[in-house]
Order: sequence, then structure tokens, then C-alpha cells
Amino acid sequence: MSTRKLSAGDIIEARCTKCREVLNHRIVAMVEGKVVRVECNTCNGVHNYHAPPAAKVAKAPKKAATSKPRTTTAVPRGSRKDPAEAEREEWASLHPTFDHEKALPYDMNARFNVKRLILHQTFGIGLVKAVIVPNKMQVLFKDGIKLLRCL
Repeated sequence: MSTRKLSAGDIIEARCTKCREVLNHRIVAMVEGKVVRVECNTCNGVHNYHAPPAAKVAKAPKKAATSKPRTTTAVPRGSRKDPAEAEREEWASLHPTFDHEKALPYDMNARFNVKRLILHQTFGIGLVKAVIVPNKMQVLFKDGIKLLRCL
């Protein structure tokens, strides 16, 4: 079987950038014997030539190792603690020390210091963990840490 040289106007398989599939295309332009522009026969889109991906070759199975097998003394990984669970434990340990009468009512236009008790209408009593610029603070409530607006 002889292979003939490609020329403009011939049909070739290419990956269509519009259809996103390998389809038949008509060669529109060639430079030094290489295809550079094609027109999709399906969607009529004209684009640069993209060769279809090469077929993957199946790898041969590896041979069994003739050297001695590896021995590892790996320690099994322990389960990590859920961050929300850690926040609830922290709340449970700190809650008995709260003086509810010293808690300031939450106002988004007020300034709060770290370790200050606040009383929120929805979340209840909370402890300011960090003040983050610009105008935000992390507050530990019974349900976990919430990010609230402040001055």
C-alpha cells in the first residue's frame, strides 16, 4: 500500500477545538509539507491543526523482584481530630469560667478586644479569639468559630 503526500483540500483526522473530538477535517493551509490549518467537516470551524492523540500502548507487567522484599516499620496513621469537634471541646472547657454579666452585646459597629465576652442575638455568648484586619473577628461560640464584622 502506498502513502500519498498530503495537500490542501485533502481530508485528515484532527482534534476539533470546537467539537472537542477527533473528527474528519479538510486541510486548509500547509507550510513546508506540514498541516497548519484545518476546517472541521462537522461544525465547519476553521482552526489550527491538532494531531489526534496517539493510542496508548499497554505496559508489560513488571517481573517479580529477585532481591529480598522490602520491610517497612511504618506506624499506622492515627485519625485526625475534626476541627469542629476541637472547637466544641474548647468551648466546653471555657464555658464554666464565663461571667455572663460581663458580656458585651454584639454590635457590628463596635470595637472588641481579644478574650472579650460578647452576647450575640443568634449565636449566644461567645469569646473573641482573634481580631482580623480589616474589620473582622473570630468568635468562639457553642456551635464553633464564627467570623463577625467589627470596627
